[in-house]
Amino acid sequence: MKFFVDTAEVSEIRSLAEAGLVDGVTTNPSLIAKSGRRMAEVIAEICALTPGPVSAEVTATEYDSMLAEGRYLREIAPNVCVKVPLTEAGLRTCRALSADGTLVNVTLCFSPAQALLAAKSGATFISPFVGRLDDIAYDGMQLIADILKIYRNYPHIKTEVLVASIRHPVHLVEAAKLGAEVATLPPAVIRQLLKHPLTDSGLAAFLADWRKTGQSIL
Repeated sequence: MKFFVDTAEVSEIRSLAEAGLVDGVTTNPSLIAKSGRRMAEVIAEICALTPGPVSAEVTATEYDSMLAEGRYLREIAPNVCVKVPLTEAGLRTCRALSADGTLVNVTLCFSPAQALLAAKSGATFISPFVGRLDDIAYDGMQLIADILKIYRNYPHIKTEVLVASIRHPVHLVEAAKLGAEVATLPPAVIRQLLKHPLTDSGLAAFLADWRKTGQSIL
């Protein structure tokens, strides 16, 4: 499974990339706004930190403007993946950009039918939001299972399922068990994956025993 980091904070991406935990990055207008910087500047800096896809989202809602924004964003760096919403205009934009060889991430997916439409439009990635579905008492992981089942019925579909709105490690583990190709996680959730009380207690015991020897490796 590929790990994308869901943030626009360059320092977080750099730190996780140094540990080999970054296969790509996803951003959105909200994350860019929190950074307090210009979008093009942030995206360019992020693209330099990872060779993987970096999702940069359009903000227009009409087709012509959306397409123009997408063409502008893809010129920032070769690994930009233009992110568009799952609307009719978004799918038209996806179709046009994909035909030119541009990576496209179709976002805000909440149903298997929407995911099928995105695949037909040539999306590189489809981003189903599991956490937001859980928030309204719908099983977000069932959506992932349904999309994967549909896609696997049709070998010609190349769209990868990019599990988004991941709130905790269980979402990630369940997505991996289902075989989703990609997960995008906030930095805090990636760091939660490291944590286990037996790891902490085991390390503490090893170090305590080593101190008793009075030795130093170096």
